Amino acid sequence: MNRKVYLTAYNTIVIKEVGRFVRIWIQTILPPAISMTLYFVIFGNLIGPRIGQMSGFTYVEYIAPGLIMMSIINNSYANVVSSFFGAKFQRHIEEMLVAPIPNFVILGGYITGGIVRGVIVGIVVTIVALFFTKLHITHYMIVISIVIMTSILFSLGGLINGIFAKKFDDISIVPTFILTPLIYLGGVFYSIDLLPEFWQTVSKFNPILYMVNAFRYGLLGVSDINIVTAFTIITIFIIILFYFSLYLLNTGKGIKT
Repeated sequence: MNRKVYLTAYNTIVIKEVGRFVRIWIQTILPPAISMTLYFVIFGNLIGPRIGQMSGFTYVEYIAPGLIMMSIINNSYANVVSSFFGAKFQRHIEEMLVAPIPNFVILGGYITGGIVRGVIVGIVVTIVALFFTKLHITHYMIVISIVIMTSILFSLGGLINGIFAKKFDDISIVPTFILTPLIYLGGVFYSIDLLPEFWQTVSKFNPILYMVNAFRYGLLGVSDINIVTAFTIITIFIIILFYFSLYLLNTGKGIKT
């Protein structure tokens, strides 16, 4: 009986989360497509020919996986942070927390919403990329698994940001001052082999580098990072953020006043 109740609660949260961003698709799905189109036009068509090949691929082919991953990261994060903070701000998150369902069900519902938005936007951006270059998937399972894992990781990050945020301005601090720099320094537009040895070492402390390179390996078959290492690091981050998120929900830190 409990399992049926938990599944109903989970499905309800997922339907709410997916319905929320689909209903305002002009604000949630269309902007990433437009932004990525501009990236492909500027970096791919205008700057790319001047740079030449990178790791045996044209520049636009090389950056395409990074741009797709950038859109997945931003949108899975944004979906959960805005939704959870909205629920906290409107004070109906407290009703969910006192309901007879475990917090991992609530957490799972929000994560799934972030995954769905990340995957949908990723597909849309991939379609945009096909207008500028050809994409051949080299390792299907790696592509699928890294997309899901990345969406999970940044959905958890968005939820933690939403928990600690006290006003609407707070939900933009992390994306602006932490997430965006990490993405741009995460090998989206270049191979870290081009960097001096010191900066290559520094770059390896950036977790986004492992996601971008694992996804690039799944599509193109090239990577600056060992794939096993990439999956190991991503998995460790997911476990840490999952249990930290669950701890915050269980204790009510940042939620209860």
